[in-house]
Amino acid sequence: MTSLQIAAVIAAGLAAGVVNTIVGSGSLITFPTLLAVGLPPVLANVSNTVGLFPGSISGAVGYRRELSATRSRLLFLVPAGTLGAITGAVLLLALPPRAFEAVVPWLILLACALMAVQPWLSAKLGLAATATAGGRGGLIVTVFLSSVYGGYFGAAQGVILIALLAIFVADDMQRLNALKNVLQAVVNMVAAVVFIIVSRVDWEAALLLAAGSVIGGQIGAVVARRLPGKGLRYVVIVVGVIVAVELLLD
Repeated sequence: MTSLQIAAVIAAGLAAGVVNTIVGSGSLITFPTLLAVGLPPVLANVSNTVGLFPGSISGAVGYRRELSATRSRLLFLVPAGTLGAITGAVLLLALPPRAFEAVVPWLILLACALMAVQPWLSAKLGLAATATAGGRGGLIVTVFLSSVYGGYFGAAQGVILIALLAIFVADDMQRLNALKNVLQAVVNMVAAVVFIIVSRVDWEAALLLAAGSVIGGQIGAVVARRLPGKGLRYVVIVVGVIVAVELLLD
């Protein structure tokens, strides 16, 4: 890479680290950047996942204060996210590169719609308390499915995850965002390990992204924590709609 390309990849990683911690659509910054510097699509996707997972961990660490009240939920959500991430990573390597292209924008729009009606929907369905068998079972299944998508590509994975968490878990939006960041980190890390073992990684691109995303994760945690719960909800919805429209127009 030229010095200009190196700077662009680091800047994209930093921006993605911030965005992923706040809402979760940083791949739409980094993936096109890797394509622009000459990486083919599958190699760019693999290198993108490997490069961004340190930033996801950084964002989760930045939210560690809010995690104290959500640790018990991780006991049943982390295994679901792990299995989903493995499944999605294997699908990426086995299926045509654009197999999910048509459905992804609609998944994101559905997540935004769920986020918008979440208070009403949770009350109507009575699912907000994950202590109930139905609520916990539904959350595990939907987190698994969203993690399959996250392991496969992951654009706006965070939007989908936080929408599901808001429906099934009665809690403050900041604590839900902390939980989302941990699950996002798990999915990205597991998929990255699969890719490192069985696929080719452009290590120069991945390491440059990692350098930027780790710093961005810490910045994103500071910014997101200052948003009120309702404001964070609106940010998720707006960013999700923008991402979906961008994907539909590509």
